[in-house]
Formats: sequence, C-alpha cells, structure tokens
Amino acid sequence: MRVIDLSLPIADGMPVYPGDPEVKVKVAHTYECHTWELRQLSMGSHTGTHVDAPSHMHPGAATLDELPLEQFFGASRVVRIEDPNWPEGRGLFFAESVGLESFDRLAALRPRFVGGELSEELERALLGIGIVTYTGLQGLDRLPGGTDFMFYGFPLRIVCGDGSPVRAVAVMEGEPAGLGINA
Repeated sequence: MRVIDLSLPIADGMPVYPGDPEVKVKVAHTYECHTWELRQLSMGSHTGTHVDAPSHMHPGAATLDELPLEQFFGASRVVRIEDPNWPEGRGLFFAESVGLESFDRLAALRPRFVGGELSEELERALLGIGIVTYTGLQGLDRLPGGTDFMFYGFPLRIVCGDGSPVRAVAVMEGEPAGLGINA
C-alpha cells in the first residue's frame, strides 16, 4: 500500500483566495511556561486543501454537519478532460484546470465528489446538485491516470459548516515506492 499526501501545509501567512481571512498560526502555550505546547489557529473555512459543502454557494443547501461521512471518501480516479470514458461510481479528480464545459458529463455520472483546479462556475454548478468539491490539492499529477485509488478527505465537524480544511490522502494498492508514506 502507498499513501500519498495531497494536502498543502497550513502555515502562518500562507496565500489565501483574495478577500479570505489571512492565516495566523501563533504559539499560545510553550513547554517552558505551561509544560505543554499549543498553537492558536485563525483562518477561513476554505484555507489550503479544503472541501466545499453545497451551502458554500447555495443558501439553505446542505452543510458539512448534515452530510454523511461517506460523502468524503471512496474509490476515485484522476481523469483528463479529453478522456472518452470517465468511470461511474468513483470520485473524480482533475490534474488540469477544468471548467463549466465538463458539468453535463459530471452531472450524468453523479460522483460523490470532484476535485482539482475547478473553475468557480463549475464548482457552483456541482455544489448546486449536491456534489462536494475539493480544491487546493497538490500532487494529483503523481497519481497514475486510469488507476483507481481510495481517497480520504474528511472535514472538521463544523456546525453549519460551508467548508473545511482537510488532510487529503490517496491510498494506492500495491508495493510502496520507498516507504510510500507521504510520497
């Protein structure tokens, strides 16, 4: 088994979408003063690698705490826009920019989730039909096309959450390359 981390690290001052809250990671407690270490985090719900709930772009739509956990993991595949056949019953990820021109194909397949560099219009349309989206992923190009993997991208259980940072991972079957962890 090979585990591939698809997440951006969260760091003080990291880049954010224009207008989103800036990221602040500050030391709140130290070993010297408190006998433990603790960080205070301040950031928007769409910071770094994150999942978007339908409520992100549609008032009254499902929030993170209303969605079943099964919505955030499952068999997946990286596909290209020009691939003639996208598989059914899988989460779909794009290692290239993808826009609204792909919506009809995605809507017909009804994947649990779609991820990659999605245009705002495509993201809005997918969320409108209840398909959660993952953005801010890194390393999708390291996953072989045409090969299934298990994807896990669990959000924090935020009441009325419109989105959440996630630790996104792909798990590939087979022998690891080196240690395989965080490849």
